[in-house]
Amino acid sequence: MYDYDTITLPNGLRIVTQSMPSVRSAAVGIWVGVGSRFETAREAGSAHFIEHMLFKGTTRHTAAQLAGEMDAIGGQCNAFTTRDNTCFYARVLDTHLDRAAGILSEMFFDSLFLDEHVQNERGVILEEIGMYLDTPEDLVVEELMASAFPGPLGRPVLGRPAALESMTGTALRAFKDREYRPERIVVSLCGSFTRDNVRRLEERFSALEASGRPNRQRPASYVPATTLRRRKTEQNHFCLGWPGLAEGDPRRFAWQILSTVLGGGLSSRLFQSVREKHGLCYSVGTFTASYAEAGLFGVSTAVSREAEKKALALIREEIRRFLEDGLAPEELERARDLMKSNLIMAMESTSSRMSRLGASVLQLGRCLPAEEILRRYDAVTGEDVLALARDTLVRDRLSFSALGRLSPGEEYLSLLS
Repeated sequence: MYDYDTITLPNGLRIVTQSMPSVRSAAVGIWVGVGSRFETAREAGSAHFIEHMLFKGTTRHTAAQLAGEMDAIGGQCNAFTTRDNTCFYARVLDTHLDRAAGILSEMFFDSLFLDEHVQNERGVILEEIGMYLDTPEDLVVEELMASAFPGPLGRPVLGRPAALESMTGTALRAFKDREYRPERIVVSLCGSFTRDNVRRLEERFSALEASGRPNRQRPASYVPATTLRRRKTEQNHFCLGWPGLAEGDPRRFAWQILSTVLGGGLSSRLFQSVREKHGLCYSVGTFTASYAEAGLFGVSTAVSREAEKKALALIREEIRRFLEDGLAPEELERARDLMKSNLIMAMESTSSRMSRLGASVLQLGRCLPAEEILRRYDAVTGEDVLALARDTLVRDRLSFSALGRLSPGEEYLSLLS
């Protein structure tokens, strides 16, 4: 399913490309291995703030003109920031690829960082934080991350208002100049393109100077923790967490099957038990998160105060049953087929393929071919999944986060143990 090519520029920046002859669109992304975990406490929120600032005007175009340029070619342009990286991307028809890549490059290299733009955008980000704080299902997970990963990895990507208030255009530009090093950058291009399109990207990104500075990143480690936030909500929100796998761990294929069987879909054990059989919630499920040296396996749900103890007891029981009995052969096959189907369908999208290629090369140094991923899923056995579950879902490694009209924390922990 299509090989990819890698070009490493003299400054260390990598350009990875993957041709899809059957399509007429192209997706291009600038992936930077810098996220919120690279910030000091005083800089918290800088990586995300910079993501916003690159859309606020350059030496050649205002913010409105940049938006108009992209709309004029029917393109989609956006960005996002995570704890580990930042990505700026666009998707357009192949006939407009050079123009879209030029807009992204201009934003990346020539943004102004004017203090008047900082002031305006600070208000936007504060509203974004407020929106996040009003979303309890997200906030309960954020609280778990902060307590289970103390330090930079556990800080919120958006930052905190106190730190944001002191940020200036000069400080944000300095952070970008310091951290956006070419060896931390991957430009990913997938879809329909020509050699000339790639050559122009090479010319533009060769302008970055190699830093020669070592990467310094404070390592993160998981610690079991409990956090409660009392708030007058209609439902109580709960998140259970255990230490997970780091990026690139060869067991990650079994991990994804474990997550799928336990809480990854409508047929999953938790969904069938807590929602379908007992009608205690609208949603319940599992999630995974992986970072350079650590990871998290989580279970989340939201229920009424009257139903919370029964719901948590059912979650505990499903996990206990899984650890004792493992999974049935049909569960393994269903989860395996779901993972493989998701991969194959994603490979038909230029944007999905660009994201997988850029993120994999940035974080792991290579992108596994789809055929190899399919083989890895096929190689997973029920014994692999059970062994991993028993290594992961350990009682004394449990973290617990709750938000709402809560009972004392000891009651929940006693119930879950």
